[in-house]
Amino acid sequence: MLAADPGASIAGIAAEAGVDRSTVYRRFASREDLLAAIYKARLTAIEGAIEDARLREAPVAVALHRYVENIITVNRTWPVDLARMLADDTVHARRDAAVREVDAFLERATDEGLLRPGLPEGWAGALLPALMNLVARQSDELSPGQAADIVVDTFLKGIGTP
Repeated sequence: MLAADPGASIAGIAAEAGVDRSTVYRRFASREDLLAAIYKARLTAIEGAIEDARLREAPVAVALHRYVENIITVNRTWPVDLARMLADDTVHARRDAAVREVDAFLERATDEGLLRPGLPEGWAGALLPALMNLVARQSDELSPGQAADIVVDTFLKGIGTP
């Protein structure tokens, strides 16, 4: 609901969840607390997706596919933008750590010849999430694995080595 309408009311959220508004307020003191919990859950899922992909240890192609598949699942489960929470220093630090981990992996992919060198700084790191967000929102009929196949193929043929 919040992905479709970031201004959704607590009453609307409660109705969609099939509970009374007071039930939501027993768990979350305010709308902001509810939003913070959602954003933090998304960030925790992102961190788990990165860890599960084994970006430092697994073969690069395997890690890339696993990471993409995991993030597509996160994007479908938690379709909210973390940018709204970046004012929170803890959230910002955790997000930055996740970005650094993926950037290091993409550098490793370039060093190992999976991605071509010489691209503008940050290009691969901007393109990959854009592709994952696109497929997560536009291809609901595809499983996360099938969607990851498309993203990885597009990513590698677009900026992979010839």
